[in-house]
Amino acid sequence: MDKIAKIKISGHDLIMYILELIGIGLGAVIAAFAIEEFLVPCTILDGGIVGISIILNNKLGIPLGILTVVLNIPFLLIGAKKMGKKFIVKAAYAMVIFSVFLEIFAPMVNATKDYLLAVSFGGVILGIGVGLVIRFGGCLDGTETVAILLNKKFKLPVGKIVLLFNVIIFVVAGFVFDFERAMYSLLTYFVTSKVLDIVESGLEQTKAAMIITNDAKEISHQIYKRLGRTVTIMEGEGLVSGKKVVLYCVLTRFEVHELRDIINNVDSSAFIAISDVSEIIGNHVKKTGNIKLPE
Repeated sequence: MDKIAKIKISGHDLIMYILELIGIGLGAVIAAFAIEEFLVPCTILDGGIVGISIILNNKLGIPLGILTVVLNIPFLLIGAKKMGKKFIVKAAYAMVIFSVFLEIFAPMVNATKDYLLAVSFGGVILGIGVGLVIRFGGCLDGTETVAILLNKKFKLPVGKIVLLFNVIIFVVAGFVFDFERAMYSLLTYFVTSKVLDIVESGLEQTKAAMIITNDAKEISHQIYKRLGRTVTIMEGEGLVSGKKVVLYCVLTRFEVHELRDIINNVDSSAFIAISDVSEIIGNHVKKTGNIKLPE
């Protein structure tokens, strides 16, 4: 019976993983469509590596799909040891699909050359695509990987790091093209960010997770091991279920998918509530080499 149960669980996990890859692939295709059919014709930039690639593509004539793959490789190598194999595999998969479809959509007739329409519809469609990729645990841009690593090491907010990267890119674009294009690009970035939040079910950069479980020790250890975050352990009592252990931790929206994976693997019957955190005051303990977990 145990062997049969294990086979069923592994089969279920495989199906879920395939569905996640389908969701990531769909999001990457949608994002590529938005870039090539709305933004590139008007020389409006996306943020991160894609924005840098659009600048180089415009000036050097190198295909955009090739540039996005090549420029993202160093960031994937940097994050490979820190982010975990599963995240890197999904990120690499998303970037390859994205790059391939950039080349597929490039020869097609552009959707519009009107700047306002490009910003509005391009930003919305791009937000949907990127939101799907992130929702299913992938990543389209290497700068996001670096931002997550900086967040883990220096406690800098992921959103602010990404915004800083993008502002620098848009300023450079202002000098390379003109500042009107840079302003359109910045407006597109804000439209994309808002739609991305909607696709992510309103997820903000920082989240609070409250987990009610019968296996608090293993879940807390896995959260510490895989996310590098400690948890606060509290005792609770359900009206019907009796005494329970409640875990509380703060994490980024990029880590929510990983947290779900931990819960499903350790205690699928656990109850988890995730809420927005508007502000964090004080030091939030993250993984260091000096902390020893209790047995």
